[in-house]
Amino acid sequence: MASQTAFSRRGLLAGLAAVGAGAALGVVGCARSGAAGPMQFMNFYTPQDQGADPQLIVQAEWFDKAIASWNANHPEQVEPIFVPDYVNPMNPRIATSFAAENGPDIFLLSPGEFLRYFNGGVMLDLKPFMTPDAVADFLPEAIGTRVVGDGIFALPMEVEPLSIYYDIAAFEESGLAEGDLPRTWEQMLDVAERLTTARRSGLVLETSPGYYQNFTFYPWVWQGGGDVIDLRTQRATLTSPSMLAALELFAESITRGVASRTPPASGEIVSGFKQGLAAMWQRGPWSIQEFALQAPEHRYGIIPLPTPPGGQPTTVGGGWAWAVNNRGRNPEAAARFVVESVGSMSRECIDRCADWNGRAKSNMPARASVSAAMEQLPSFTDPARSAVRAQLPSTRGEPRYPPVLYKALSNTIQSVQLAGGDPLAQAQSAQSTIESFLRTYEGAALL
Repeated sequence: MASQTAFSRRGLLAGLAAVGAGAALGVVGCARSGAAGPMQFMNFYTPQDQGADPQLIVQAEWFDKAIASWNANHPEQVEPIFVPDYVNPMNPRIATSFAAENGPDIFLLSPGEFLRYFNGGVMLDLKPFMTPDAVADFLPEAIGTRVVGDGIFALPMEVEPLSIYYDIAAFEESGLAEGDLPRTWEQMLDVAERLTTARRSGLVLETSPGYYQNFTFYPWVWQGGGDVIDLRTQRATLTSPSMLAALELFAESITRGVASRTPPASGEIVSGFKQGLAAMWQRGPWSIQEFALQAPEHRYGIIPLPTPPGGQPTTVGGGWAWAVNNRGRNPEAAARFVVESVGSMSRECIDRCADWNGRAKSNMPARASVSAAMEQLPSFTDPARSAVRAQLPSTRGEPRYPPVLYKALSNTIQSVQLAGGDPLAQAQSAQSTIESFLRTYEGAALL
């Protein structure tokens, strides 16, 4: 991605992948319980000086305001620690800070990295600091992968369902109308073929290896009833017909020439659509804000992910969460800061979260009360947001898998999609790797 948007979900998760692939499952070291000084909140949004990117400026202002609100009313102060290369594989600061016994007091965490830190023993249970009605307020698809036993170890601030974004001008230029919008995999590839030109990719599916590509791949498997891990038995299921079909879909998009091997416009959908480099793109709701700030007049639409024969509409909802280091300067105060900021039933907290989801980030809420509050915002009736919101009933939370599982699946996708690998042979190899790992795995359940 371009440097000014290196902190988007795609860029961050791509970096997490490289860090997770080579790191041990646990997180070594302790921190500074009782140490002096303000509590450190490591994140990739503050301070406000974010160059020319208007979206990051808006989001940084939101974080700054949340921190300032706490600091104005509590003796225990919070200091934002801005990490522009938050998960850069060349400088994985968050992971190395824990390993060096200097982990942040509060940090942002994706589902893909949850088990690394939970199994490493550094995450504080936030549930004792929450009221029962606040716990019940979180949506199951948002909170589920942050729960272990009876504890809640991170509070999600968003849900980000994936959809297909399409460029209206590209459809019109290709003689396609609303009735041609694809509903099935076959239709998606056929329409993409009509949209493809020497300059334009008809369809963009992620091709860069990483947590983000895995994230985009999951719903295509789930639609047919398949999975990476059977949730009941905790066993690998990579050789299922649904998994093989999803792998073949990714491969066929390349072999038919309707999808490019590298992301158009360096992975930036707004530039890709404006420059006529892409026509359909699998993407999340954060792009709604990208269009609103960078190209408010550009015409685009959003449809659910097409489904395979006999499949069920399913998408994946990721999103970042706030976590607390149980070995930090003041874990209890850090937990109260997190709960007061994004996990309480106060009017201020609910409105703050609605402002994040409805204005600053343009994604879906992780809480029922926030969803209700968003109905009062001017953005609620925006067609793009409505199109994403309609998919919430078919949204499943992003899985939490240890790095070994992530890497095995990533290697399989890459081989089949880009190197002509046989889906069954590659899936069998990944299955063997994961089965071997699970025989000695002793961490939290894989969800």
